Amino acid sequence: MARLPYEFYHRPCLEVARGLVGKVIVHNGIRMRISETEAYWGEADTACHASRGRTKRTEVLYADAGTIYVYLCYGIHWMLNIVTGEENEPEAVLIRACEGKMNGPGRLTKALSITGQLNRGSILGDELWVEDDGFSCAVATDTRVGIGYARAEDQSRLWRFKLE
Repeated sequence: MARLPYEFYHRPCLEVARGLVGKVIVHNGIRMRISETEAYWGEADTACHASRGRTKRTEVLYADAGTIYVYLCYGIHWMLNIVTGEENEPEAVLIRACEGKMNGPGRLTKALSITGQLNRGSILGDELWVEDDGFSCAVATDTRVGIGYARAEDQSRLWRFKLE
């Protein structure tokens, strides 16, 4: 198995989101195959946290590709994102689900013991990483989930990528 290199993440979020489906995420010795991701594309995407610009919370989205963005949703669930693309151009991919019973980003982070302590870390480090084990799969697209606050055009984008 080969860890995904910096160059993998240093691409547009739509490419990275599609490319992560079928890869293996590793944390604390637990390995899971990614089955679903969502792309969030910068300040123009009203579903993206950066749509309102730079804030203390969103500053991490402007970091270098491969930076981990973990935030608490509804005060209950941690959400795992990986920053992609160019520095100072906020893009990220939400790791939404893994094979098995890990449907939903909150269940996924709970199963992997991921918390806000990983926020601003690197997916290229030794604590959390993604590997390519050569698995090949078809990828389907769908609309993103849980973004009712976004403009209709952003809600209808087929920026969720799923293992077929």
